[in-house]
Amino acid sequence: MIVRGAVLREMGLPRPYAESRPLRVEEVELAPPGPGELLVRIRAAGLCHSDLSVIDGSRPRVMPMLLGHEATGEVLESAAPGFAPGDVVACAFVPACGACGPCAEGRAALCEAGAAANTAGTLLGGTRRLNGFHHHLGVSGFADHAVLSARSAVKIDPSLPPEIAALFGCAVMTGVGAVVNTAQVRAGRSAVVFGLGGVGLSALLGAVLVGAHPVVAVDVVPEKLALARSLGASVVVDARDPSAVEEVRAATAGGADYALETVGSAQVLEQAYAATRRGGTTITVGLPHPSQSFSVPAVSLVAEERTVKGSYLGSSVPSRDIPRYIALYRAGRLPVDRLLTATVGLDDLNPAFDDLAAGTSIRQVLLF
Repeated sequence: MIVRGAVLREMGLPRPYAESRPLRVEEVELAPPGPGELLVRIRAAGLCHSDLSVIDGSRPRVMPMLLGHEATGEVLESAAPGFAPGDVVACAFVPACGACGPCAEGRAALCEAGAAANTAGTLLGGTRRLNGFHHHLGVSGFADHAVLSARSAVKIDPSLPPEIAALFGCAVMTGVGAVVNTAQVRAGRSAVVFGLGGVGLSALLGAVLVGAHPVVAVDVVPEKLALARSLGASVVVDARDPSAVEEVRAATAGGADYALETVGSAQVLEQAYAATRRGGTTITVGLPHPSQSFSVPAVSLVAEERTVKGSYLGSSVPSRDIPRYIALYRAGRLPVDRLLTATVGLDDLNPAFDDLAAGTSIRQVLLF
C-alpha cells in the first residue's frame, strides 16, 4: 500500500526548520506485515526530543528514515497471536524479543535484539517494510499507516483520546518509569527534576504520585516552571540562575535524595549530581550526543556512597507499565493531559519542531 509520511533524508539541516524543511511529506510504499507483525492505522504521534535529536544530528541514525516513535493506532491486519483487527495499541520504541538475557531478567528496555534492530533501522525481525526508507525505533509513526512488530505494541483502552494515548508510549513511560522503576523513589524522600519537557514533567508527575517531598523542578523557561508548580512541585528553580544548584540543595536540606536529569546534557548531569546529598542517587534519562562525557569527583562515589544510574525507556516493561499508567491517569492520579501543548497536522511538523527546539512547547501531537 502507499502511505503518506514525514521522511528525513539528511540530518543536521539548520534551523529554522520551517525554512530548511528537513522533514518532507512523501508517498512511501509500505509492504504488508510479515509473521509476528501488525499493520496499524496511526491515529496520533507525539513530537519528542528523540525525534528532534535525529533531525539535528545529535543522535545519529541511518538515513533516509521515516520518523516518529511515540504513537498510537488501530490494528487493521494482524499476523501475530494476541492481536486482532480493531485492537487499539500504544507503540513502545524498544521492541522486546522476550528471549535474550535482559528480557529474561525483566529488563525489556535493554533487549539486545531490539537495540540491534533500532540501530539498523529495521523491525525486530531484521526486515524493512518501508520501501527505500529505514524505520525509526521500530515504529515510524509520522505516517498514516505503519507496519511494526507485535513486540512493539501494547493493547490499550480504545476509548482513550488518541492525542493522550500516544503520550504513554514514550514521555509517560520514560518519565514516570524513571521514578518508579529506575530510582524507586520512596514516599517522603526528596526529588529534583532537571528539565521540564514531556519526559521531565512526566517524571515530576511520577515523583508527586509516589509521595516524594519536597519535589523540586528546574528549567530555564518560566512558563514550564509555572506549570510544574501547578502539577505539584514544592519548589521551582530557574536554571539560568548561577546559584541554581545551591538553591536546590537549600530546598532539600543539603541535597536531594534523588535527582533526575532529562535534558540530555552532560553539563546538566553534572549539576544534577552536585545537587544530591550524601548517599543520593542521580538518574540520567536524557540522550546527549555520543561525544559528550561528564566527570564527577571519583572519591564521592565511595566516601559519600553516591549512585549514578541510566534509565532507558524508564526501565519499563511496556506490556506491564503502559496499562498501569493509563489506569492511574483514568483515576486522576497522573494528569498527563496537562502536558499536551497542541495538535498539529502532517504538513506542520517542521515549524512544530522549531517550537520544540525553542522550548516553547511541551508535547505537540500529530493527529491523523
